[in-house]
Amino acid sequence: QVQLVESGGGLVQAGGSLRLSCAASGRTISSVAMGWFRQALGKEREFVAVINWNGDNTAYADSVKGRFTISRDNAKNTMYLHMNSLKPEDTAVYYCAAARGATMTIQSHWYHYWGQGTQVTVSS
Repeated sequence: QVQLVESGGGLVQAGGSLRLSCAASGRTISSVAMGWFRQALGKEREFVAVINWNGDNTAYADSVKGRFTISRDNAKNTMYLHMNSLKPEDTAVYYCAAARGATMTIQSHWYHYWGQGTQVTVSS
């Protein structure tokens, strides 16, 4: 069993920045792909960013390209999402997820382990 716990969410003004963290426990996630997904009120969960097992390959949703950066520190068993130039449209619950293998996809069904989510609210 792998447990994932997100932190770092909160309320920020438009144009501000936040760093989300996802700490894994139970076993190492150093060999698997991971990702961030978000769900806004009344909308379906959507892809935000994914990262392969060693962090040398990433992909981003068009809506966050140039503003968000996904990274990981396998020695700390932790993944991050640096969010800059935040917009009200970024308001959502953000979830971290881990796959069972090294393959990186943008499809949420590929990710087996999920955190509980952390709320990000961006005011205008």
